[in-house]
Amino acid sequence: MKTREDKIYSFFGHLIMTILTLLAIIPILLMFISSLTDNATLLQNGYSFLPKKWSTYAYEWVFTSSSSMVIKAYGMSFILTATGVVCSLALTTCLAYGLSKKGLPGRNVLTFLVFFTMLFNGGLVPTYINYTTVFHVKDTFFGLLVPSLMMSAFNVLLMKSYFVTGVPDEILEAAYIDGANEFQTMWKIAIPLSKPIITTVAMFSGIAYWNDWNNGYIYLTKRTDLYSIQNLLNRLMQNIQALTQNANNMAQAGEGLSQIPSGTVRMAMAALGILPIMIIYPFIQKNFVKGITLGGVKADKKVSESKKSGFPICKRKAGFF
Repeated sequence: MKTREDKIYSFFGHLIMTILTLLAIIPILLMFISSLTDNATLLQNGYSFLPKKWSTYAYEWVFTSSSSMVIKAYGMSFILTATGVVCSLALTTCLAYGLSKKGLPGRNVLTFLVFFTMLFNGGLVPTYINYTTVFHVKDTFFGLLVPSLMMSAFNVLLMKSYFVTGVPDEILEAAYIDGANEFQTMWKIAIPLSKPIITTVAMFSGIAYWNDWNNGYIYLTKRTDLYSIQNLLNRLMQNIQALTQNANNMAQAGEGLSQIPSGTVRMAMAALGILPIMIIYPFIQKNFVKGITLGGVKADKKVSESKKSGFPICKRKAGFF
């Protein structure tokens, strides 16, 4: 039975979490409502959860003005995100698993070097020069895929912590006794036990690739056909701003600007940018939260929990080594 102090603690805990949840949801909800508001109503009355007049013209304008480009940009974003997540997971998993091995020579030095990259980097200009003159990624798909996104020191350290705390040494030793080599142990034992953290890292990497527009802005100067949805929406926004700035001097620009829902189109572009992530997240949130939580649990507690679920897996796998 809960004591009075427990009830008070539970009440304030739920109250704080409710407030934080509303602070996260309300701006997103307002964005979607604003994107479905009539542009004249939005400019006259401002943002509102209950607009006087609804309209889908902002979305119609985005798709009618450049429908083929939007569809192609969505396809490029999906291809880029899928490719980036697979490559990032492969590299992050291999590096994190290696750093989690206590017998690895120079393990502490290598871990420090990975951590050091979180604090310092070469800077934008040296990075750009190296990628364009040495690796020649300018105006290529690799210019979107590799720079700044392929590897994340935070993801490596997060997954390393999970391998150390979430995969008991007893299970790995049992696999070695059955004749498994290091790769087989990682593939058949460590990775199946690490699905939550793999899902978490995949989510982090996927969001980074989907939301990235910086690489396209820097490394794509001629190949507009490689634009992701973020780059395309950013370019459309720049075109709108250019028309707005020159409307007083150009009659034609003024006529074109009058046909653009300049207020609601910004909200529509933002909604189109985040919609796929909002659709996918509910399906993976369980493993995502579990991966974040277990990544910070102390080893002794997690080992005892993993033994209960891990040994049966080891026994089932033993016959395959």
